[in-house]
Formats: sequence, C-alpha cells, structure tokens
Amino acid sequence: MVAGAHFLALLSPGPDFFLIARGALAQGWRRASGICLGVALANGVFIVLALAGFSALRPGHPLFATLQWGGCLYLAWLGTRLLRSTGTPLTQARDAPEGRPLAANWGAGLRMGLASGLLNPKNALFYASLFSLLAGTGLGVQSAYGAWMFCAVLGWDLLVAAAIGHPAVVVRFARHLRAIERATGAVLLILALGVAVAALHNTGYSSIQRYL
Repeated sequence: MVAGAHFLALLSPGPDFFLIARGALAQGWRRASGICLGVALANGVFIVLALAGFSALRPGHPLFATLQWGGCLYLAWLGTRLLRSTGTPLTQARDAPEGRPLAANWGAGLRMGLASGLLNPKNALFYASLFSLLAGTGLGVQSAYGAWMFCAVLGWDLLVAAAIGHPAVVVRFARHLRAIERATGAVLLILALGVAVAALHNTGYSSIQRYL
C-alpha cells in the first residue's frame, strides 16, 4: 500500500516535473538526467530524515517554516527567470562542443534539481506521512521501502526525461520552446504563491497553538 501510494504520487505533476520537461525539451534527455538525479537525491535526503523520525519535517517547526519560505522564494525566482527567457535554440544545444560544456550543463541541472527537491515542503510532509504508516516495522523493512522510493523517483524522472527529450519530440516542439518556458514559469509562480499561502496559514496556526 505504501509503495503504491508513493508511485501514484509520482504521477502527479509538480515543480520537479516541469523542470525536467523544460530541461529535456531545451537540451535533450541526457542533460536533463542531471535534474533527475538532483531531484532523486533530494528525495533521498527526506527519506533518510523520515526514517530517523526527524520532527522538523512537520508543520509548526521553525525549520519547516524556513523550508516553506525558502521553497517559495526559489520557485518565484525560477519562475521569473523562465518568464523572461527568450527560449534556448535547440540547434545551439545540439551543436555545442562535447566535454566541458556538457558536464557544466549537467552539473547545473543536478544543482537545480537538488534545490527544487530540497526546497519543496510537500516532500517533507509526504515522506513523514508515509513512514508514519510503517511505524512498528523493522528497520530493514523501512530501509527497503526507502530504497524503493529513491529508485522509483529516479527511474520515473529518467523515463519522463527520455520520453520528452526524444529527438522527434524535441524537433516538433522546438519552435514552441519560448512559449513552453513561459508557461512553465507561470506555473512555478502559481506554485510559489500556493506555498506562501500555506506558510502563512501554518504560521498563524502555530501562533494560535502557543496561546492555547
């Protein structure tokens, strides 16, 4: 049940999905794989923290509030950046020399995916909730679930990147890249607003709790 719930949650598009899709369309799936690994590593961090029973993964904790506002600012910055984008010419991405530029772009994608995953408060809540269902099971069982979740995130994201970054798909959408980047930016800004509203709500809730 836990594994099924985790996989179904992967099918729901979020900030990570839009970053991977945009990266695959702009630079191909190989370079977008850096974003995929970064996202998976961020999920791995939350999985380990949830396994350790880290209480800061829950609303009301100061670190969770910091995570929410950090995620809000990051999504807003990234969304604004994409809205201002003029679109990356696919021919330039394909004709770029091999070696260092590819490694640099892959590394930048890795950092972007890692930041996106770590600053997403929904990841913290999601894994804390899932692992609460495993309370009472042995560490070996919980570790097995954690390994499955990490591999599922990485495998699914790579599949998405490979599908969207397929040469036929890239060529077809090349002329629409600017519009796609702006649409992605708009979605990220809306998500940033949603995170801000949730953060304000949790702050107000925590304040009320202190006076009760």
